[in-house]
Amino acid sequence: MITVFGEGRGFRVVWLLEEMGLAYRLRPVDLLAGVENDAEFLAINPAGFIPAIRDGGVTMVESVAIMEYLMARYGPTPLAPDPHDPAFPAYQQFLHLGEASLAASIYFVVVSRNLAPEAERRNWGARKALEVFESRLGLVTRQLARSPYLAGDAFTAADISVTYALELAQRSAGVTFGDAEQAYMARTSGREAYKRAMETCQATKAWAARVAGR
Repeated sequence: MITVFGEGRGFRVVWLLEEMGLAYRLRPVDLLAGVENDAEFLAINPAGFIPAIRDGGVTMVESVAIMEYLMARYGPTPLAPDPHDPAFPAYQQFLHLGEASLAASIYFVVVSRNLAPEAERRNWGARKALEVFESRLGLVTRQLARSPYLAGDAFTAADISVTYALELAQRSAGVTFGDAEQAYMARTSGREAYKRAMETCQATKAWAARVAGR
């Protein structure tokens, strides 16, 4: 059985597994408590970040790479258009943009605003990271003016990747989105697989509830 280590970006992996109907288990990793005493997890990922997976003799880290592995290993799946499909270029672009351009940049805003000393919470690096996020978000906004999902009319793994990043920005960095992005997130988070993933990822569910109750 596939084991997913950690939530956070691991939510992407759990959501994908739910969409594909694959058996898995979630093994929590407590980053706040520190991973230095979690020998089992460090054996999987000595760098100590989440998520990671173990699938038989395979271990992997990096959420988007894990998603690509799972779809290739257990596909084919409509979540990953065929390379000859006209939707493939947009799918490939937004699958990676969700992490490399959106989640990676907003992460530094999140840690600055929530963990840095008060005087450093809006430092130059955090402001620049927010600028990067906002500029790349424009690509999402433009695409949503053309189609309901990022690769066209059908939901794909690119939407899992980007939705996670948008929710991270909204919940932990206080980013406010326009009508198009809000409607898009309502569509993607309304999926039954998303709801099942939230029930599995109890820490993520509790985090979302805390933010909603502010």
